[in-house]
Amino acid sequence: MTNNVVLDISMSLDGFVTADGRSPEEPLGGGGERLHEWLLNGSEEDHAMLAQAGRGTAAVITGRRNYEDSVRWWGSDGPTGDARLPVFVVSHGRPDELPENGVYAFSDGIEAALADARSAAGERTVCVMGGADIAQQYLDAGLIDEISIHLVPVLFGGGLRLFEHLSGRHIELENVSSTQTAAATHLRFRVVR
Repeated sequence: MTNNVVLDISMSLDGFVTADGRSPEEPLGGGGERLHEWLLNGSEEDHAMLAQAGRGTAAVITGRRNYEDSVRWWGSDGPTGDARLPVFVVSHGRPDELPENGVYAFSDGIEAALADARSAAGERTVCVMGGADIAQQYLDAGLIDEISIHLVPVLFGGGLRLFEHLSGRHIELENVSSTQTAAATHLRFRVVR
């Protein structure tokens, strides 16, 4: 059995994963941190969903921009904190400075990052996170098995859309689950092959 590759990301109701006005100080744009409030201030049900997803995940893939924007908050532990799951950053090179004893590895291209993550994960789940560009590349290449969207009840009106630049072919999805809380609607879809 091979591992499941899950795209997991928070998105505004109008389809944005960042708001307008991105900067080094506000990598998610002006007010964009609203997308993560369900993680920080959500209900017990929100936190239980996060814990459940984390139990099955053994490796994470992210893009270089997300890494650069987030590493100052993640530190050496990466986005999974104390779990310290390996994080494979899709990048054409390594940064000059890395957090000491960090969980990060750098892979040249989406296929190489996936091969590295699968090797590290064994039969457990590989999570693709952080960045519309990386998400679109993996979807276009047919490498995503499931999509987990945390749909936040906010309209940004501008920013970076998650599904803006797909190749144009249809990607059929099958509903797996839907859970609504006050902070977000958590949607899970399986990609139909």
